Amino acid sequence: MTVSNDSWGSAAASAPAPPSAERIADSAALMERLLYEVKRVVVGQDRFLERVLVALLARGHLLIEGVPGLAKTLTVKTLAGALQGSFGRVQFTPDLLPSDMTGTRIFNQKTAEFSTVLGPVFNNLLLADEINRAPAKVQSALLEVMQERQVTISGQTHFVPQPFLVMATQNPIETEGTYPLPEAQMDRFMMKVLIGYPTEEEEFAIAQRFTGRPIQTAPVLDMVRLRELQDDCREGQVDARLIQHAVHLVAATREPARFGLADMGRLLRFGASPRATLGLVEASRALAFLRGRSYVLPQDMTDIAADVLRHRLVLSYDALAEGVTADDIVRQVLTAVPAPDKPFDSHVQVSAPH
Repeated sequence: MTVSNDSWGSAAASAPAPPSAERIADSAALMERLLYEVKRVVVGQDRFLERVLVALLARGHLLIEGVPGLAKTLTVKTLAGALQGSFGRVQFTPDLLPSDMTGTRIFNQKTAEFSTVLGPVFNNLLLADEINRAPAKVQSALLEVMQERQVTISGQTHFVPQPFLVMATQNPIETEGTYPLPEAQMDRFMMKVLIGYPTEEEEFAIAQRFTGRPIQTAPVLDMVRLRELQDDCREGQVDARLIQHAVHLVAATREPARFGLADMGRLLRFGASPRATLGLVEASRALAFLRGRSYVLPQDMTDIAADVLRHRLVLSYDALAEGVTADDIVRQVLTAVPAPDKPFDSHVQVSAPH
């Protein structure tokens, strides 16, 4: 599939104008202030924190994989304080029920009526801790809320507050008593982020910071302003050639031989779904917005590709036996599928007077 210049020109002409350069710069500065406020509490984890902000702007959800004690809960709680939003946490266990998370109906003996008690999913920021410890029924209930942004209890529909971000964690070193997420459910997460141990310098800073007085988080923006930032981000421009590049990247994981990666076919059982293409476009746009631009460059898509694709690739037994990871495959795909050369040159020239 190719996109002609004429069709791109007509599409661009009918598209809404992106936010002005001044507004983008102000928004990027505000997000930088938010990141600074979180980093007053959370030491290191720069890439992880950036991906959290990308998910916020792109209205996506995060799956985080890392060993215990790497500030996952602290990050979400601190971010909720800086955003003046509500925070909820669900510790997933094998005996957890869907109603423990979404809510239930309770009979009031005094009034002889049923009342609805909403669960912890009704928060702006929700941490689903160790999601792979809960059975499939609970996992499915959470993923339904993530997709539909609503819960139905006894025939009544309740909408979760907006903005709504789910960060689900799983522990890679403990497999006993866990229920791994099926591939179809993993696909609902926009990104999967891997976080590792801090450096010795960062761990020294952690020890200093958390053995003294607790740091109070200052509010930076509220939910209304965050929704405005999300709307501004959504108006960012993505060149049709970059969208086509995203399509090619995803197609290369399904039919690697078409892109000169014949040997990679034996390493993959299934490639990425169309949600991966959408995730690449939306996450790239949010990353560009964080970097102070209203348009996406190829480097934005390259930088975010592994986070969007890694959990959507189903590796074969050959790959597992040879120690090949999803990130290895993503690197091969990025090398084999070249990015378009200088998209948005005309857009940059038009935007220059701002």
